[in-house]
Amino acid sequence: MARGTSGSLSAEMKRYLQKYPNTESIELLVPDAHGILKGKRIRPHDFDKVCKDGFFFCGGVTLLTALGETIPGMPYTEADGDPDVPARLVPGSIAPVPWARRPTGQALFRLYFDDGSPFFGDPRAVLENALAPFRKRGIKVVMATELEFYLLRDDADRPTASVARVPGIGVPQPGAQVYHPDDLWEIEAFVNDVYDWCEAQNVPADAAISEYAQGQFEINLRHIDDPVLACDHALLLKRIVKAAARRHGMVACFMAKPFPDDSGSGLHIHMSMYDRNGKNWFSQGKEKLAVPPFSARLRHAVGGMLKLMPESTALFAPNANSYRRLRPDMFAPVEPNWGVNHRVVSVRIPHSDEKNLRFEHRVAGADANPFLVTAAILAAVDHGLREKIEPPKMVLQGEEIAPKLKIPNRWNKALDRFSRSKVLPGYLGADFCRFFLANRLAESEQYHNVVPPLDFEWYLRAV
Repeated sequence: MARGTSGSLSAEMKRYLQKYPNTESIELLVPDAHGILKGKRIRPHDFDKVCKDGFFFCGGVTLLTALGETIPGMPYTEADGDPDVPARLVPGSIAPVPWARRPTGQALFRLYFDDGSPFFGDPRAVLENALAPFRKRGIKVVMATELEFYLLRDDADRPTASVARVPGIGVPQPGAQVYHPDDLWEIEAFVNDVYDWCEAQNVPADAAISEYAQGQFEINLRHIDDPVLACDHALLLKRIVKAAARRHGMVACFMAKPFPDDSGSGLHIHMSMYDRNGKNWFSQGKEKLAVPPFSARLRHAVGGMLKLMPESTALFAPNANSYRRLRPDMFAPVEPNWGVNHRVVSVRIPHSDEKNLRFEHRVAGADANPFLVTAAILAAVDHGLREKIEPPKMVLQGEEIAPKLKIPNRWNKALDRFSRSKVLPGYLGADFCRFFLANRLAESEQYHNVVPPLDFEWYLRAV
């Protein structure tokens, strides 16, 4: 994901237009701090110019709240004139938009300062900062994401899961029906479009399953050795899923906890590391073990992740709704713990051998920004390796967990822990951490100043 040259971008655009000569417009897209894509459309007379010269875009676009609003008094807002910064396309990102009614393409872009250095608020720059220690060591990070989501009806008065009907009766199918293949057959046309559109956009979609609630599904992405590109794929998959749902009369919901009594939706990160010789880095060292107690490197990586988990939670659970998911007995992690083949722990070690030994980080919600989640994980891994942090005792397979709720389960509590972190700013960037905190605090205050209907239901008559 290098910055690329104008020549290489122009050649890429030329190849694209040879394949899609009728292209009428191209969407230029950049993720903000929440993983929400922002951007604009350009017309054919600007295609080559954008590739050769780049363009300018407001730097504050990556620093907006989830409502798309600026934070009063902060730079890159109306306080300093909302200044533009240089922008350039991401090489390899030009692709068709298969669901568009007229021939349309899309391309990702990133932001820079005037001197050519990456703009601090660009999520790619944040992740690249956290990747730097591993690239310096010659360690290749291989990762994949798993995204859970709900499909909702688009004709209901309130958010309602799109649930299969019992044949011959017509009533909604009761029960979670987890992993039921018929649930995928019910949405066959939707799934087919997702796979076809992912192929058109070079998004490596893999397995799809029916998850632990009515109308909840998961689509996995294949492992690749470029974390920045893997996060691009995660955001593009969300965009594809939303477009396919619209095409088939549904709404795709990536909120962490849309329904109080049903399973929440997570963003799970699978990650392994390899040295210059292509050997699994977690399987090496003085203890060359791929079964418990594992190599010292893996233990220290896990120790770092667990130690920094409370101060990183604001990145894993970035919104008010995110904390409704972090509840015991809902298959969501609430403790900084780890274990083998255990789906309630925060860091799970899947069945693996010395070649593919990896961890699965399970804390983040589907609403989180994959760039920031991955950056926080890498920061914690490097910190654990440098400080040789030993993790607590492993949760055994089949062991019941008595929750102590050490992961912050309220928004402002998590933001307070984030604000006091001494480690994360050194990896993610001090300016980014300061802006992110101000952003989330402002939105939290706005959210909690709203008087919801529940206040009247509980208190109007009673008090």
